[in-house]
Amino acid sequence: MAQNKSRPTNQQRRDAARERMRAERERQTRRASRRKAAAIGAAIVVVIAAAAGISIALADHHPKSSSTALVLPAHSTGSNGTTVVYGKATSPEVLDVYEDFRCPVCDKFEKADAAIVQQLADNGTYVIHYHMGTFLDSNLGGNGSHRALAAAGAALNESTAMFKAWHDEIYANQPASEDTDSFSSTSFLLSLAKKVPGLSTPAFVKAVQDGTYLPWANKVSDAFNASGVTGTPTFKLNGKALTLFDSTGNPVSATQYTQAVQQAIAATKK
Repeated sequence: MAQNKSRPTNQQRRDAARERMRAERERQTRRASRRKAAAIGAAIVVVIAAAAGISIALADHHPKSSSTALVLPAHSTGSNGTTVVYGKATSPEVLDVYEDFRCPVCDKFEKADAAIVQQLADNGTYVIHYHMGTFLDSNLGGNGSHRALAAAGAALNESTAMFKAWHDEIYANQPASEDTDSFSSTSFLLSLAKKVPGLSTPAFVKAVQDGTYLPWANKVSDAFNASGVTGTPTFKLNGKALTLFDSTGNPVSATQYTQAVQQAIAATKK
């Protein structure tokens, strides 16, 4: 015989509803705590890496572009033109340079050692292969890395020398705060181009304004992400990573950099 169960009272229903609301609040609090802990953990990793002289590559997402056609800059090399070669191509020694235009640690190294890096390329000690990333757009917000790289494509279309001059000008004018996304501004990029003699040609200006090389910048970024390199700046001479910073996080001296290059070259000849 079926038993006749009494219905819950109004008070019991109110108590049950309050219990469900309390349990849901606890679940939401736990989820928020997990998200906060994950964000803090990621931030700690980035801070520690920056102190050691590395900008960590995390997720990367491409900005939307009105230009969808892939246009390769003249003077680009490699698959989809994703590599920029600077120096004497006949040099048997290859220095692979991995950077992001918004990377403050790259800027720190550039300001200390850019002259010796270029000098050794110009005298034929090695040839530089530039591999540019854009992961800091995702890490910090904005699209300045992509747009500075697309403008670099417009400079490369003029000449390799113009690319190098643009590369140096970008780092010379990197914002003091990495959260400031000045490079996302077309007018700001064009104002920087005026500082590079001979760069502001009608073709260059139009390419920057139209975003002609944004699809190319995306391909360059994809190639960087597929390289296995997880931080910038990374320099590899004949595949061997060079030490760019000392134990205190300061860039090595020009003499130390030169010695590291010489040792890496000697190691490949054994």
